[in-house]
Amino acid sequence: MAVVIETIDAFEILDSRGYPTLRVVVTLENGQQGVASVPSGASTGRHEALELRDGDATRYGGKGVLKAVSHVRTIIRDHLLGAEVMSQETVDQALIALDGTENKSRLGANAILGVSMAVARAACAAKGIPLYEYLGTRSARRLPVPMMNVINGGRHAENSLDFQEFMIVPHGAPTFAEALRFGAETFHALRTALRKWGHSVAVGDEGGFAPNLSGSEEACEFIVQAIQSAGLRVGTDVAIALDPAATSFWNNEQYVFEKSSREAVSRQELLELYRRLVDAYPIVSIEDGFAEDDWDGFRLQTALQGNRIQIVGDDVYVTNPQFIRRGIEGRATNAALIKLNQIGTVSETIRAIEMCREAGWQYVISHRSGETEDTFISDFAVAMGGGQIKAGSLSRSERLAKYNRLLEIERELGPSAIYESPFSKFQQTRAKVKS
Repeated sequence: MAVVIETIDAFEILDSRGYPTLRVVVTLENGQQGVASVPSGASTGRHEALELRDGDATRYGGKGVLKAVSHVRTIIRDHLLGAEVMSQETVDQALIALDGTENKSRLGANAILGVSMAVARAACAAKGIPLYEYLGTRSARRLPVPMMNVINGGRHAENSLDFQEFMIVPHGAPTFAEALRFGAETFHALRTALRKWGHSVAVGDEGGFAPNLSGSEEACEFIVQAIQSAGLRVGTDVAIALDPAATSFWNNEQYVFEKSSREAVSRQELLELYRRLVDAYPIVSIEDGFAEDDWDGFRLQTALQGNRIQIVGDDVYVTNPQFIRRGIEGRATNAALIKLNQIGTVSETIRAIEMCREAGWQYVISHRSGETEDTFISDFAVAMGGGQIKAGSLSRSERLAKYNRLLEIERELGPSAIYESPFSKFQQTRAKVKS
């Protein structure tokens, strides 16, 4: 018997930066509901699907989303009334066709994604199964290794660091629960170390500390010290991942470290900096090491370092199969960051992941800097089975909600839960290089 949509509603809520976003509620004929809240990014790729804002300076500085809310309540609701909730692909294709633009600018990617996610949640309610099982089948049992942002810079913090994220990766833990413990203990050890040296322990958008440090080397030194202070093995238990978000300091064909030294470096010089960092520190992943249009930079890095570390494209791909295909064909990276709101529907996001799988790439399910307490990406990471998630630091409840949901999923799965490092092949290569 078909389970159909009876009504769809939406309303304005606030995200973790205090800016408006929207929450969508899909109600089925049997009274069951699916609810979803939409995140928002600060460091966004130029080719991302469009997040519709009102532009009314008298409300929230123009950042209101009442237009997107109205589109859900009228155009989208009227079109989807009576639609079968179990067919995610059909619903998403209807939303795409209804918008009719390449970047979802008519209805807004935030309006479309909110509906797409809420429909998936409503289908779960109707079937009486968790979201990770609905999207990933009963075989979904791999918990993701978290990339935890512990030092913020770039556009995520008002400090001297040009690189946007310095992350810890507890990939050597035996379970997700232990990985969370490794991360939390390292985070608190880092707080102690920063305080000892007189640095600020205020946090940035994603919950990591935002100290004024001399540069990326000092940030990595502090993280290594924190791992050791927590009684964990550097590299083996907890490694480091970087997200320079290089588009933010790309200027006139050069990379300019405007927040720190004001030095301008070439593509080759930046590549050499990454080589030195990888040689000196237990770095397993670098995301957006080059600007979104610097395809040559990505290709060079992958050719030179792709057998040693994971090289992730975010702004360069924006979860868009068209750009991911170009990256695969050009061997630009060996992994992609996956953000639902970059492309705008659940089905399109899954297609992007399938493309990564076919190419033998790794993929990382990611949050945004402007988040809500919604835990959709936690279930989604388990459903997709890629073994990696970026969900922020070990502070701020909108980040911890994702980790706490993963603890629940691990408990539900019981002995069948899997937690394993996606970086083993890189570690073996690095060991050979060092020997």
